[in-house]
Amino acid sequence: QVQLVESGGGSVQAGGSLRLTCAAPGYGSSTDRVGWFRQVPGKEREAVASIYMNGRSTDYADSARGRFTISQDNAKNTVYLQMSNLKTEDTGMYYCAARRLGYGGAWNKAGDYQYWGQGTQVTVSS
Repeated sequence: QVQLVESGGGSVQAGGSLRLTCAAPGYGSSTDRVGWFRQVPGKEREAVASIYMNGRSTDYADSARGRFTISQDNAKNTVYLQMSNLKTEDTGMYYCAARRLGYGGAWNKAGDYQYWGQGTQVTVSS
């Protein structure tokens, strides 16, 4: 069982920055993709960004492209989401998710990820 732990959420004013951290043991050995998802009350979890196979490729939602950067530290089995120029609509619970090695599927489909963290709250105020 892969246990993911997120950290780095908090409250920030619009235009500010936050860096989220996901401790992802087994990334690259038992899992091949890590993604960040955002959820607000009453809405489905939506993909924000994802990184595949130790940085070989990255994907971003249109809302995140140009402002967010996903990266990883192989030595620490950690994936980061650097968020800049934050907007109020970025507010939500952010979840780190990992996909089992070889599972396949779409980078932005929550159902294709088997392992999830508990989430970290991001609140952006105007």
